[in-house]
Amino acid sequence: MELSGTIDIDSLSELSILNSFSVINNNFEGLIPEFKKLERLRGLFLSKNKFSGGIRDDAFDGMRRLKRVFLAENDFSGHIPSSLAQLPRLLDVNLHDNRFDGNIPEFQKSDFRVFDLSNNQLEGPIPESLSNMDPSAFAALFLIRNRKRKAKNPNPVEAVASKPQSSIAISSEEAKASMEARASMEPSISIETKSIDVVAVEAKAATTTVLPIQNIEDGGGGAGGDFNFVREDREVFDLQYLLRASAEVLGSGSFGSTYKALVSSGQVVVVKRFKNMNKLGKQEFFEHMRRVGRLTHPNVLPLIAFYYGKEEKLLVYDFAQNGSLASHLHGKRNLGLDWPTRLKIIKGVARGLAYLYREFPDQKLPHGHLKSSNVLLDHTYKPLLTEYQLVPAINKNHAQQFMAAFKSPEASQYDSPTHKTDVWCLGILILELLTGKFPADYARHGKNASEELETWVKSIASGEVLDKDMVGGSNGQGEMLKMLRIGMGCCEWDEGSRLDWNEAVAMIEEVKEKDNMEDESSGFSEWDLSFYSETL
Repeated sequence: MELSGTIDIDSLSELSILNSFSVINNNFEGLIPEFKKLERLRGLFLSKNKFSGGIRDDAFDGMRRLKRVFLAENDFSGHIPSSLAQLPRLLDVNLHDNRFDGNIPEFQKSDFRVFDLSNNQLEGPIPESLSNMDPSAFAALFLIRNRKRKAKNPNPVEAVASKPQSSIAISSEEAKASMEARASMEPSISIETKSIDVVAVEAKAATTTVLPIQNIEDGGGGAGGDFNFVREDREVFDLQYLLRASAEVLGSGSFGSTYKALVSSGQVVVVKRFKNMNKLGKQEFFEHMRRVGRLTHPNVLPLIAFYYGKEEKLLVYDFAQNGSLASHLHGKRNLGLDWPTRLKIIKGVARGLAYLYREFPDQKLPHGHLKSSNVLLDHTYKPLLTEYQLVPAINKNHAQQFMAAFKSPEASQYDSPTHKTDVWCLGILILELLTGKFPADYARHGKNASEELETWVKSIASGEVLDKDMVGGSNGQGEMLKMLRIGMGCCEWDEGSRLDWNEAVAMIEEVKEKDNMEDESSGFSEWDLSFYSETL
């Protein structure tokens, strides 16, 4: 209802039989009110508002009846209050998509029905009471667990090949969450002293499971049924073999869960589950996925197979060994990508996007979900686009809420993406690569995302914007600045002034690793960003 203003706790406290208070999906902002005055409260639902700031450590003192606490998708910061963790009857805790930091407190309860701390800034050890939680509860966190291990680690692919299927624990190249890993874990970093296993945004970690997919009928082999292979250059396996294969949880996002599975002959694949992919009928879905399966380009991750079910769909892709671009820019695996590597990635992304534009001239959004977490890197850091061509199949409301293209100005304001909308996403990606800064509130969902992204783009105009990890030791600063201009041209708020996809690709191809000799003398110790006055 877009409610805002002040929540009058004193008036509410006079309602002696008040059990539950919910203002989900409104516009309340500021510090959390003093709900502990409502001692009889059993349910508190504040998700999807604009609450911000820290929560006092004693904020939940005395609320011994409280069972359900939903604070997700706000802007809370600071530590998770210990008084929340000590509530004796707590069953549901949902704090995802905030800015909580510090350590996770030891929760008195361990048998939660709902528990989600994902997409915060938490770090430190996982408390023992939470050691058996679903890995998705800790997606996109920076967590550690100390344990003894060898200083030198085997290659993850070799580790997979050397283990029997019954006990395999694949080292993840892109795990958003995998906190159930124990002694079977293949560690992902090599250090000489005390061992620390790092679980970060798509950092390396591992857990073994089976695909927890319920009520899937036998789809048969690749030749028939509802499980279909779309490529002839991959070994065929049937659905039941896939469902029984050892699988590693890579993450859980707005579309569903992602798994890494070892199938026949040591082939490693990625399986993505979708529960909001019912826009197309069965025959239309088959035709669309077969069309997607025919795509062949060095910078597009190939679709191998798909499963069609009434309630959920599976898409099976090749596995990219080096994880996602987001994990290298913002996660613990950040190795400081240099300028030549970033230029290679930008050019590869642009070429892959241009290929999709050519293959789908009938569609406004040939990709639709282009962002750094959907750009994977192979062992040579060659970029591979993934999660493309989902818009035709994803439920419209879900696409509008979560997909990158729908955070563009024209899509968010007028519900009308254009053939330049994917170019806008490309521009955001270029700026993210050049600055090393995560787009402000890009993970936030809803109607305000595009305005917040506009603010982020404009903020780049102030200060030394280029990522120091990229600039160091390079004489290509003029070329970096040229690429920055291209990125800004792709991000034009006015769609009419924005670069077209073929213009953007052509300009990107002209950017070089090093400046021309006549450019080197000019220097860029303080970046000349006067061009922003022309583009903003």
